Amino acid sequence: MSDALICGIAGAGAGIIAQLITYPLDTVNTRQRTDRNSKKMKKTLGTIEQMCQVVKQEGWDRLYGGLAPSLVGTAASQGVYYYFYQILRNRAETDALVRKKNGIGDGSVGMFSSLLVAALSGCVNVLLTNPIWVVVTRMQTHSRKDKDNHPKLEVSHDEISVVVEPPPYGTSHTIQEVYGEDGISGFWNGVFPTLFMVSNPSIQFMLYETLLKKIRKRRASSNKGVNDVTALEIFLLGAVAKLGATVVTYPLLVIKSRLQAKQDIDADKRHQYKGTLDALMKIIRYEGFHGFFKGMGTKIVQSVLAAAILFMVKEELVRCARWLLTGRTAANAIR
Repeated sequence: MSDALICGIAGAGAGIIAQLITYPLDTVNTRQRTDRNSKKMKKTLGTIEQMCQVVKQEGWDRLYGGLAPSLVGTAASQGVYYYFYQILRNRAETDALVRKKNGIGDGSVGMFSSLLVAALSGCVNVLLTNPIWVVVTRMQTHSRKDKDNHPKLEVSHDEISVVVEPPPYGTSHTIQEVYGEDGISGFWNGVFPTLFMVSNPSIQFMLYETLLKKIRKRRASSNKGVNDVTALEIFLLGAVAKLGATVVTYPLLVIKSRLQAKQDIDADKRHQYKGTLDALMKIIRYEGFHGFFKGMGTKIVQSVLAAAILFMVKEELVRCARWLLTGRTAANAIR
């Protein structure tokens, strides 16, 4: 099994575990980002208050709305990202060694190369998985109010009126809704700000790799002779790296969510967006710069926690997979 495939599978598994733990926070944050009222028009609820409100008015299940496609999206995104990241990273390391033989550099991958590798991996990931996240955003922002607005049919059967409830807002219903509104192109709503958002994992992995390399280099130069990094240290490194990346790219996330959420045709024109630039200008005009940072506190907590769990679990899964493969190879050699 190739190293890239091991990293891809481990990344997918770690992503699913992190998603399961932090999903309620992600649902609340998506609703905060797509709230199109200015801060002067209504009191802003805190994260815990909004979670309690969702549970009280809509039930516990709404905190996990869109969980199934989200898990598929997380597994696909992490698998695709880590697979292509490892392939491109191996290529960059090979090129760095070649340059060292030619007397250029020290044989290590530089910061710019790490950033470029992460960006290219992110672009491939976005183009392949954007349709999944359009569906997830729709399902996360769908509330009981939206359901109550759907017309109920009254069917007369043997002179008894029967109220027919609208179909549940599941994955298939969401897919049909997106396709009915915008066709195939609707599944790539928000793709442009999302492509720009590849700077988020790029910054994240650049910070992570840089900090990890410094720790290992310091350990190697010490007299202890131990350069392995513990799971707790990886957890903290992942948290710090994600924190820096989230703060920088959050406004792009707000625009992406607004474009992917359902556009209410009968709503105020100020809250309808035709594209990325239109959303940018309307948010500035009607909500101010505050609109670009709605729910950022929630996102920081969710993203940092999810990234820390992801890095820790992914490294442990890779370590276990390599240990199992090495042990099996050694056993076969003995036989």
